[in-house]
Amino acid sequence: MNLWGTQAAYPNLKLTDLVTDQGAAVLDQVIGSKCMHVLADTLNYAYGNQYKTLLKPAPSNSLAWVKAFIDGSVVPIKPIAPVIIYWGTKDTAVPPIMHELYQKQMCAMGGNVERIQLPGEQTHYTTPGVSAPMYIPWIQDRLAGKPLSNACPKS
Repeated sequence: MNLWGTQAAYPNLKLTDLVTDQGAAVLDQVIGSKCMHVLADTLNYAYGNQYKTLLKPAPSNSLAWVKAFIDGSVVPIKPIAPVIIYWGTKDTAVPPIMHELYQKQMCAMGGNVERIQLPGEQTHYTTPGVSAPMYIPWIQDRLAGKPLSNACPKS
């Protein structure tokens, strides 16, 4: 979905820079008719380990794609409010390295960003339910003006 949206936002990019003609047709058809989670399930069901057949052996226009991904990523400015990230070890939608790097970058700028690993083997789908007993009181405390210590890792 990230590829599909990025190429829609940048006219110099085409899905066929990275995927085969068949891959582009599949992505257009599936993404154009399904929401994010059903999209992933559909591709997993239809292709499973054979998803590589949709990829070009040698991508083209790679530097333009990298620049577009950087341009479309989180703006590197300090958040004005504290941030808390709950994550599970089985979340393949948002790899832990992504929010770990975000936390390090924002904390270096003076932000207050906490990451909490959830118990068990939580996935992208189970994280909201498992974390609700933690984030609802956290949000209530912020709205009530209760102080919050800095949750950034100590160097």
